[in-house]
Order: sequence, then structure tokens, then C-alpha cells
Amino acid sequence: MRPRVICTLAAAAALACATGAFAADWKPVEGHIFSKFAQDVDPACPLPEYPRPQMIRSDWVNLNGLWDYAIAPKDADYPGAQGQILVPFAAESALSGVKKPVGPENNLWYQRKFTVPDAWRGKRIVLNFGTVDWRARVCVNGREVGTHQGGYTPFCFDITDFLVDGEQTLTVEVWDPIDTAVQPRGKQVAEPNGIWYTSVTGIWQTVWLEPVENAHITKVLPVASIADKKVTFTVDTAGAAFGAEVKIGEARSKVIGGRAVIELACPDAELWTPDTPNLYDVTVELVQNGQTVDCVGSYYAMREITLGKTEDGILRILLNGEFVFQHGPLDQGWWPDGLYTAPTDAALRYDLEMTKAFGLNMLRKHVKVEPARFYRHCDELGLLVWQDMPSGGLAEGGYFLTGEDPDHDRTPEERAIFDNEYTELIRNFDFFPCIVMWVPFNEGWGQFDTPRIAELTKQLDPTRLVDCASGWMDRRCGSVRDKHHYPEPDMFSPEEHRAIVLGEYGGLGLPIKGHSWKEEGSWGYASFADQEALFNRFDEMNAMLAGLIKKGLSAAVYTQTTDCEIEVNGLMTYDREVIKMPVEKMFESNKNLRDNWNSR
Repeated sequence: MRPRVICTLAAAAALACATGAFAADWKPVEGHIFSKFAQDVDPACPLPEYPRPQMIRSDWVNLNGLWDYAIAPKDADYPGAQGQILVPFAAESALSGVKKPVGPENNLWYQRKFTVPDAWRGKRIVLNFGTVDWRARVCVNGREVGTHQGGYTPFCFDITDFLVDGEQTLTVEVWDPIDTAVQPRGKQVAEPNGIWYTSVTGIWQTVWLEPVENAHITKVLPVASIADKKVTFTVDTAGAAFGAEVKIGEARSKVIGGRAVIELACPDAELWTPDTPNLYDVTVELVQNGQTVDCVGSYYAMREITLGKTEDGILRILLNGEFVFQHGPLDQGWWPDGLYTAPTDAALRYDLEMTKAFGLNMLRKHVKVEPARFYRHCDELGLLVWQDMPSGGLAEGGYFLTGEDPDHDRTPEERAIFDNEYTELIRNFDFFPCIVMWVPFNEGWGQFDTPRIAELTKQLDPTRLVDCASGWMDRRCGSVRDKHHYPEPDMFSPEEHRAIVLGEYGGLGLPIKGHSWKEEGSWGYASFADQEALFNRFDEMNAMLAGLIKKGLSAAVYTQTTDCEIEVNGLMTYDREVIKMPVEKMFESNKNLRDNWNSR
């Protein structure tokens, strides 16, 4: 079921966008293909949807749109506007209207004007960023309000004390070392090649304002207990006075030390599964002196992910106590026009809808983190998500592990960067029921302190599984042992304390003329002459997977959802114009793969 909107969004609709001037002057930069969604981008208000579906407030102002920008040497002050950039598309992207490399020797500057609605007088004004890659310094009216480091997680600042009468000036200064430093960056490089893609600098998710009272809610985290038919909500607050309460329906709990814990009985709630993605709405209120001072819309699902043995005595991944074979794509989340940023919310959802249409029930979000709305779409559609931590480490002498060395030697500073950003990832996205697995390391890319990071993961989130080394460098820890094998599927032998998964396989390549990033030099792990041959090989691999499931395989991840730059091994082309696999045949093949096991 689709949750209704809890707190009315009438005010949100009225204040949806604080548009900048010159929207009519914007146009995307030519040079590569565009996705079929590029034509739907509204430069006056790109990505107008409320960006935080797990904690919805009624009043907000979207600051997406055209901002002034400049690219200047790191040590220089803001030189003044060099042109307009369409936020929230990164400077290197075509949809930004800039499509220029920034480079580690420069800063990227943003500036725009905005006004605070008169109706918000007397409230605290919060400035929210979906994320900025990588180090951001934010000023309002010439005064620094704060900094943030990390390219994949949201952050916010209370800017109330920095406001002036009338019009406000917002300035953001960004520095991104790309592949010259060790920060998490996923597949971004300065010189794209092979499996490495165009770098992304600056704001690449929605920027917005919202008003709050001095006392307000800062986080909502539901955890379901299927056996007890209840959900425990942990609600964090700021500024709550002595005696304040949090209320969800008829349930109430005192705020102690800024936090309230509420148990909500859910005797009639149905389980969340890929086939039945049941979601339930709640209104979360902060009550002080008998008055509601904050109200947010949220939701929950009855879903548990564990390890357990099936009747054959093999340890497997269990969803709500039952074995469900998890099968889906390696999902890179890249776009030919927006790079890290989907052109529209419909585009963001489209890849997920197609994944379901193919008869798949999961995805591995590969060394990238998406906007919160992506995970809400997965919750609604019924897609299990393995969430990678974006990889980091120097490309030369540190990015890859070789030989038998299972861990890199990292400096204290490098450890702190990873730990801080990984902790932010989990704390910001542990709300979403679709996420069932955290993946801190991929193929030894910057892998270090693996047992410690596995333990850190479980401390931060004991409700999910951890795949501490997807492919290659195993340290005998975590919830699963994960093999990468191209192109045919394969697996490790079953183990007593870890489930066995296939974290990557496939990569079947088919270039489609007129729909490729480059017409020459594209590649896949195996090449096929036409779409029929491509599907036939995929179907053969499903037959191989059926045999592996009987031996103990719990999940398999096929490379990949779409083509990406010069990779042509997607189920769809990079521009999403061509679906390479026959949808109906794919659905039946993938459904039969699961049903054959489930009917045993």
C-alpha cells in the first residue's frame, strides 16, 4: 500500500520553489547522449518533490534552480559569477548547463539569493543539503554557518541567527580532491576509463529550507518485531523541555536526554516482502506543555532480515523467517546527462520499476548512495537493497588489494574519514526497510581493518546483515561470504556461520548504435550479436543459478541495470531508450527461478 501524506502539504505546494532568474536561458550542454527523461527537466524548479520521505514536514522551500557559479583556484576568494549552474546537477554534468571539470586544484563556488516567508517569523530556519561532494563551506550573508565533509550524506544548519531583513545571500564553497586523496568517491576519477566514470563535484541533491520550533524532531527510526507484532520507534529531538512527550497515535513516551522510545502495537499489520510491500503511515508529534510543537509524517514496515537454516540444514538469508532467493542487478545509479543525479524523480523511479518488471526482487546499490526518495521508491515497489559504502583510497598504491594482503595500512586520518562517512551513511539511511545489507568494502578497493569495520556496522545497526568484503578479500567475518565471478555464476561452499552469496556475475555486453556514450571502445564481460542471443545466455545462467541455489546460494547480483559510460553490459542502454532484454520473457525466467526453489 502507498502511505497517504500525513501532515498536509498544502503549504509545501504553495512554497515549493524559490526560483532564480534567467531560467529561460538554461540549456543542457551537448557532447554525449541524453536520457529520455532530460526533456522533462524544468529549470525553474528541477526535482520539486519533498526530498526527505521518512520525516515529512508541511512547510518548506525548495532552493533548486539556477544559481551563480564560479571555478577558481583553491586559495582564491569568490571571484564573482562566471555563469549560471542548474542545482542540483554537478558541474561536470550536461544538465548543470556547465559540463566543465573542476579539478582538485580549484574550488567550485555557488551563490544565490532567497527570502524567508513572512509566515515563518519567530521560528528557527533550517538550511538542508541532500549532499555535496566533497567538502562544503556554507555562508549566509557573508558569515560562515558551518562546514561538512563527505559526498554522500545529508546535512543541515540552523541559519536563524545569520539572517537579515529582506533578501538573503547564500554562498557555498566546495572542494573535491577526486582521485588524488583517500576520501570515499566510488567510481569517480579525473580521467574516466574502463569501469571508472566522470567525476562529480559540488551539490548533486536537493537544497531546501524549512521552519521548525525551538523544540523539534530530528530523527525517526522504526524497528519491527514480527513475533511480538509491534514496532519500536526511537525518536530523537532537539530543544525539548522537561516533561515533553512524543506521541504516535494513542501511544506516548517521555523525552529523556533528547530521545523518546515508543512501542506501537501492530496486531493487524501485514508483512513487507517484495511481493507484498506493505507500508503503514504514522504521524509523529512532539508535545510540550500540552501543545504539539512539531509534527512529521513517517511510516514503517513489518520486515526482519536474519540468517537461519532451511530444512536441508544449509544456512541462508531469511526474510521474515523464510528463505527468499534474492536476485537483482548491480545498480550503479549513473545518468549520461546528470551523472550522479537522475534528471527527474520519475527517472529515479524508472530504473526500479524496470527492475521489478524484469521479475527481479533486489538490487545492490554499487559504491554510491542515492537520495532518500530512491529508497522510499524501493520500499513502495518491494525491492531489497544491499547498500555499498562508496569506496576510497588512492588509485596508485592503495586503491586495490593484491596478493594475499587482506587489508590496507591506513593512517589515523584516513581511518577517521572512512569511519565518519560510513557512520553517517548508516545513521542517515537505517530508516528504510528496503535496505537489508550493508557492504562496507568492494573487491578490496581501499579495504582496511575489515573485522573492526564489520563490528562497527553491527554496533551501528544490529538489525541488518553485513557483507564486509564483497568479492576478493575475505577476512572470515560478517554475515555472508561473497564471490564475484564473470560471466557465469559460481559460489563458495556453504559455511556454518555465514550465508553464501554471489555479489557479481554476468556483465553480458551488447552495444546499441546511437545509444552509447561512445560508439567506439565500449565493452562488456561477454559480447553478443543481438538481443535474442543476449537473453538466451541470461536464461541459461538462470538455469545454472537454480543448481547453485540447491547447493546453498542465497542471492545473486547480475551486472548490471544499465550501460554506464563505455560499459555496455546493462539490461538497458545508458539513455534508458532501449530495453535490451524482452521484459515478459525476463519476468518468467526470473520468476521460475525463484518458484522452482520455493515449491520444493
